[in-house]
Amino acid sequence: MTRRLILDAGLELFSAKGYLATTVEDIAGAVGTTRVTFYAHFPSKGELMKALIAERLNEVLRRSRSPQHGSTALDLVEAVRDGRRATIAAWLAQTSERWPEIHPIIRIGRDAAAAEPELRNLVERWLEEAISDVEDGLTAAGRFEPHQRHFRGVLAMAQLDYVAQNWAGADWKLDREQMLAELTDSWFGLIGAR
Repeated sequence: MTRRLILDAGLELFSAKGYLATTVEDIAGAVGTTRVTFYAHFPSKGELMKALIAERLNEVLRRSRSPQHGSTALDLVEAVRDGRRATIAAWLAQTSERWPEIHPIIRIGRDAAAAEPELRNLVERWLEEAISDVEDGLTAAGRFEPHQRHFRGVLAMAQLDYVAQNWAGADWKLDREQMLAELTDSWFGLIGAR
């Protein structure tokens, strides 16, 4: 319970104050505990950030542990394997509903990675796990040549990440349904069944 409270407080404070400006004392104080208790659960602020990515982000996206990739989203693998436009559209729509929860964690992760060398590429390693899900779905479907599958996953996830991180503040002259239709068309062109 205390560990979860620390995670909650860390996410809230990192979002409000920024990663660098938030101290271990701030987080412990927000939970009503001490630095000693914080360190009993997390050896450092950086380890707390890693847990936010590994646990919270994966929880929001319904990703589970994977011995191959660190984590996997079986629903993404299945949507890609299926490859029909409607299946891809449904997965993208469902994922976009979670963007308000995803965005702060990714933003904080990138801020933390810029500040602490040990966290460099933290978000990118996590994105690599999602790219591997796309690759696994393409492999299961036997679509595209083996050397193309990973890169198609890179392109698909780069689009999704950019749109997810910028949708709330962007003025792209599209409503949500239009944006999802365009994203679906793009994903279908990259990874869909023909």
